[in-house]
Amino acid sequence: MKNTLFSLAILLTMLTVPTLAQTNYDAEIAALETKAKEAPANSILFVGSSSIRMWDGLKEAFPGKSIIQNGFGGSTLSDAIRYMPRLILPYKPKQVVLYAGDNDIAQNQSARNVYSQFLTFFALVRKQLPSATITYIAVKPSPSRKQYMPVAAEANRMIKQYLAGQKNTSFADVYTPMLGANGQPRPELFGADSLHMTPQGYEVWKSVIGPVLK
Repeated sequence: MKNTLFSLAILLTMLTVPTLAQTNYDAEIAALETKAKEAPANSILFVGSSSIRMWDGLKEAFPGKSIIQNGFGGSTLSDAIRYMPRLILPYKPKQVVLYAGDNDIAQNQSARNVYSQFLTFFALVRKQLPSATITYIAVKPSPSRKQYMPVAAEANRMIKQYLAGQKNTSFADVYTPMLGANGQPRPELFGADSLHMTPQGYEVWKSVIGPVLK
């Protein structure tokens, strides 16, 4: 039954959202499974793309919290859905913190398509882990992707509005504090590639995400 549910959800996503090129992350996922297999139930599980994967000190950033760090590759929302049975469900987390959508937008997905994929992700987590809190980290405004900022802002707005009407949810708005007074991304928050973050960038994330953790 569970396999059927996931198959139908993925098929629905493929029918309603333009297909993205799929990357095989099986080896990376297997390594995460080995690393986190001893994680206790009722942990807080961070999942998503490289901004989660590259967060050095994520577990130490929130002392007193049991954190699972399952960021992988340059993944998309469809990847988060595809690997959900291996990356999220087995751990029975009390909270799922998702960062995904950034790479979708960079592959020319519209805000509506990102929103649609998030709804699929949300529905599956809520069905399989009904008591878990679901937190979405807003798509960040990266200097190297400035041309996509209007799409990111609109996707963030739609997802935030949806979550406001759902129980056991939160929206971590990292987008706004990563902008300077000129409305542009703060350069000191980003590394040499103008995409991934410096420790200062993660300090901004920490300040926003910390208050919404269970």
